[in-house]
Amino acid sequence: MDKIIIAGAGYAGVVAAREMVKNHQKVTLINAEPYHQLTTWLHEAAGGRNQVDDYKIDLRELFPQHEMELIVDEIVNIDWKNRRVSGSHGVYPYDYALIALGSTPEYFNIEGLSAHSLPLKSLETARVIRRHIEREFMRYDEDRDVTHLRVIVGGAGLTGVEFVGELAEWLPDLCHSLKIEDSKAEIICIEAMPDILPMLPNHLRDLAQRELEAVGVRFMTNSRIVRVGEKALELESGARIDAGTIVWTGGVRAHPLLSDAGFTCDRKGRAKVNQALQSVDDAKVWIAGDCASYDWAGKPLPPTAQLATQMGKQSAINILHAIKNEEQHSFTPKIYGTLASLGPSRGVGAMVGIRTSGRFASLFKELTKVKYLMQIGGVRMVSRKRRAHLLQV
Repeated sequence: MDKIIIAGAGYAGVVAAREMVKNHQKVTLINAEPYHQLTTWLHEAAGGRNQVDDYKIDLRELFPQHEMELIVDEIVNIDWKNRRVSGSHGVYPYDYALIALGSTPEYFNIEGLSAHSLPLKSLETARVIRRHIEREFMRYDEDRDVTHLRVIVGGAGLTGVEFVGELAEWLPDLCHSLKIEDSKAEIICIEAMPDILPMLPNHLRDLAQRELEAVGVRFMTNSRIVRVGEKALELESGARIDAGTIVWTGGVRAHPLLSDAGFTCDRKGRAKVNQALQSVDDAKVWIAGDCASYDWAGKPLPPTAQLATQMGKQSAINILHAIKNEEQHSFTPKIYGTLASLGPSRGVGAMVGIRTSGRFASLFKELTKVKYLMQIGGVRMVSRKRRAHLLQV
């Protein structure tokens, strides 16, 4: 029997595994953790909304079927020429493989950034950020240094903006619980580009910025970070800003194992794939999500969850076709748009040509989460993970 391996249980990997199981195909899913993390919701976890562990799903709960073998191991090497992947605890041969290992932070060679900032990249880093902010605010009582109460977020893309929206809601409550004047807390979002949320139309960017500035967020656009030290950073202008917490959300690149393995990669480290999502280097390897460089309309598709889920499903279908010696199907992406939350009950966005803001945008955002939970776990999963919040919107 053909051995199929899926490396990574992110959005692409989980959807691919679901498709395999639905078709009664035995598959091995290898992931560093025994859970699937809801990566695009991590701003909620780091920003004080709900419990951090609410943003993970046990993989055994998702895949109780005997067709799915789960191996908890961190992949450390991909040897596609000999058709095997290696983990910290074993070597796993395959006949067909889907590589969906996700992404890592892109630090742009900024001095000190990786050493002195907290990246929002995983469930555990979300936990670290949340605890770090809480500790810094508690330390204010010791020396009354307002630096403890200043949070800097580097990057004003989707993750950065959604995170500062959560902070604007949470920090006043944190201040009140510690008997600190909430006006002393400061949130600064620094962006090298001229605008925030570049994927949205101009008027929605402006609306989002006004909404967040109204609740205390300070944006610094056209401001390039050139150096980061312990609890301080320096801008290209020469300005120095001290802060108790520095969080980095300013970009991602593909998992480094792809380039290490010798796949043909683009400048973001994403492995180039053909129209069927097969590696251009090996037709027995499919690559999906943030790991894949798939040209569409003259440029690579962006690393988004909506595209990762689509790639995961199409990759699984094509692997099933390959097993049966059937024709591969080309991947046609469906780009529905972008929704950005600006806190628990407001947002902005444009979906399928409809521009929306306020509570309607927040509701639409919640519905996209419900749709994903339905896709991977049905009504029961929706009830467990989002029902209470959906009723509050």
